[in-house]
Amino acid sequence: MPAPTIALTGLGLITGAGEDVETCWTSIVAGAPGIRTNTLFDTSELLTDWAGMVTGEQRSGLDRCYSLAATAVREAVRHSGVDLSSVDRERVAVVVGSSLGAMPTLEGVHAGLVLGGELDARRAVTAQLPCVGDYIASEFDLRGPRVVLSNACAAGAVALGYAAELLWREDVDYVLCGGVDPLATLSAYGFSSLGALDAEPCSPMSASTGLTLGEGAAFMLLEPADRAERRGARVLAELGGYGLSCDGYHQTAPDPSGKGACAAMAQALETAGLDPDDVDYLNLHGTGTPANDSSEPKAVRKLFGSAPPPVSSTKSILGHTLGAAGAVESVVSALAIDRGVLPPTINTRGLEPPSGLDIVAGTGREGRPGVVLSNSFAFGGNNASVVLNRPGRTGRGTRRSEPLHQVVVTGAAGLAGEAADTAGLVAALSGRRPCYTRTEHVQGIGEVPIGRVDADAVSRAINPSRARRMDPLSLLSAAAVADLYSRHGKPSRTEAEATGIVFATGYGPYTSVLRFHEGVLRHGIAGANPALFANTVVNAAAGHVAMLNRYRGYTATIANGGTSSLLALQLAARVIARGAADRIMVVVADEFPGKALATQAALPGYARTAHVVPGGRTGTVLTEGAAAILLESEEAAASRGAGALAAVRGFGASGEPAGLGGIGRDGEAWARALRTAMTEAGAAPDDIGTVVSAASGYSLVDIAQARALKLAGLADRPVTAPKALLGETYGSAAALGLVAALCGAAPPGRILLSSFAYGGSYAAAVLDTET
Repeated sequence: MPAPTIALTGLGLITGAGEDVETCWTSIVAGAPGIRTNTLFDTSELLTDWAGMVTGEQRSGLDRCYSLAATAVREAVRHSGVDLSSVDRERVAVVVGSSLGAMPTLEGVHAGLVLGGELDARRAVTAQLPCVGDYIASEFDLRGPRVVLSNACAAGAVALGYAAELLWREDVDYVLCGGVDPLATLSAYGFSSLGALDAEPCSPMSASTGLTLGEGAAFMLLEPADRAERRGARVLAELGGYGLSCDGYHQTAPDPSGKGACAAMAQALETAGLDPDDVDYLNLHGTGTPANDSSEPKAVRKLFGSAPPPVSSTKSILGHTLGAAGAVESVVSALAIDRGVLPPTINTRGLEPPSGLDIVAGTGREGRPGVVLSNSFAFGGNNASVVLNRPGRTGRGTRRSEPLHQVVVTGAAGLAGEAADTAGLVAALSGRRPCYTRTEHVQGIGEVPIGRVDADAVSRAINPSRARRMDPLSLLSAAAVADLYSRHGKPSRTEAEATGIVFATGYGPYTSVLRFHEGVLRHGIAGANPALFANTVVNAAAGHVAMLNRYRGYTATIANGGTSSLLALQLAARVIARGAADRIMVVVADEFPGKALATQAALPGYARTAHVVPGGRTGTVLTEGAAAILLESEEAAASRGAGALAAVRGFGASGEPAGLGGIGRDGEAWARALRTAMTEAGAAPDDIGTVVSAASGYSLVDIAQARALKLAGLADRPVTAPKALLGETYGSAAALGLVAALCGAAPPGRILLSSFAYGGSYAAAVLDTET
């Protein structure tokens, strides 16, 4: 049956130009700048004190990120006319793009530790990147799937792609989707260290002398168009399609040829069933940096030829809102469709655009765009484009809700703690040897166990000149992929360039963020290391792996705590199943430097000895780890003679308003994820041969999962608990569980992977190893 048309029925927006949709839109159309003097923190050492700063007072005691997000979400819900009390909250998803999350709080916690020797562990765990989705779910009592995407400055656009995949497959009824990022010293000092900030408000596509940072949040209420029609909602625009690609070129600079950006735009239009000639307006990424402003016009001309549609960059008015930008600009694009006005670029400084593009300058231009393309690009060579169209403006062809292709696993590899590769992992599992026997001293606690990866050992398989530029998270990721290829064979260059990468992590590049910020705390701008800053974005590892392996295909980055593995596998499988990619490498990794270990060890449930018994109240042990899982369509695998290790059968995801860092004890929400995965797989509980458990030795988690398994009818199924020997790797845990199952930890048959994330989100997957 046809996939649903996706309607935008609610918009929420807060930026430097205003604190709601109407105020922002009025300012944008008038060309009134929302860029002003930044008064949030000291800018005396930076290249500029200009910023697109929100001036309204935010909620006291709440991180600025959460306050901005709540404002935009509340407006989007109100604007949509949806009464959340009258809908099935279990079918309302939360999908958020963010690069920084609650960074102001984390900066404060880290400053207290570095300068005062005091660690506020509880405050730290409520400000991790995944928490922005948890906060929204708790604030608005939403119980559906939940995910945070973090492709740096493309995150908001990537979030819209993830939302589209959920709605096309009818996983949910509504998606609250958007992006949010606050102004923070980390990004301000980072871009200043790169020399990327303009001393004056930015001048995209004209002077192109640098960017101006901004902050804000934008959220959309998305729903199937037929549902919107039934409830009499006014549809403002439709989400027609999206496209993602990776350059595999450089960590901070775009491919100067514009090939990757062009590929993302072309894929977005193809998904929407449209041609370049159908596009009436293009909202540029348009940062104002020389690199972007020279490469993006080349990409535009590659796709549109000699007569591109009118273009503009609203960053000249709002500043660059980083992870929120793709969502902010999608809201602006939807308003352009609904209001019949093309938004302008300002600050042209009286210069003619070197690109020769038709730039809407000064104030809004009257027009009735039927189709709008919005671009977002990011560090790591990430390109994202979103197509929005006027309601009822259909493209050619019919997208199907049912999958077109069977998705199979054709490669798997992993490492954890003292097991530096898959062979070591298998040896540890078969020999019942824990991978976390190292101990480290934590002030105020004493010696605690930790599963620490030997960075020198895992980097031996990586080109040394490349390895020197990588942070620990990237090294772990690259090592897992190298190990997979050593076990299953390397692709040809043509196959590699057609490969996508979906990267996932529980919590991101701790080492780079902490080292960069400590340099700023101790030495100001002199301590702001630009090489470190390039690796502070969560998707940096994906960029490194793409460059190493020549990947040019689909790319997304997920940062959602312990559910990251399965959400990444689900996204990759959805994209392959609908024919948008032949193969995608799913890479998941987490690293835990000393300060992260100290935070975890200060909280309840951390083991004091290297002896973990899932369900045995021993406590859990942190372990660094990574996994690589290669997914392909059955046809693509057969064409290159690759054998299938397992077939992907079904996924499930759910959530609950458990509060920041919390988890429900009753197992109800967790059970929903398990049941949904089995339903999609067409499996009854008795069909499951093995449950790959998320039990870790921490009683709060283990009891909740035991209740969930019972509620899902799985209490009597055989269980394997890899964390007994691998430890708690969070983001990569379920992927490592899959590697373990494929390497003999489970007999052939249907396996069910179970995962959770603190904050109250859950994910499950069913795979069949008898292919």
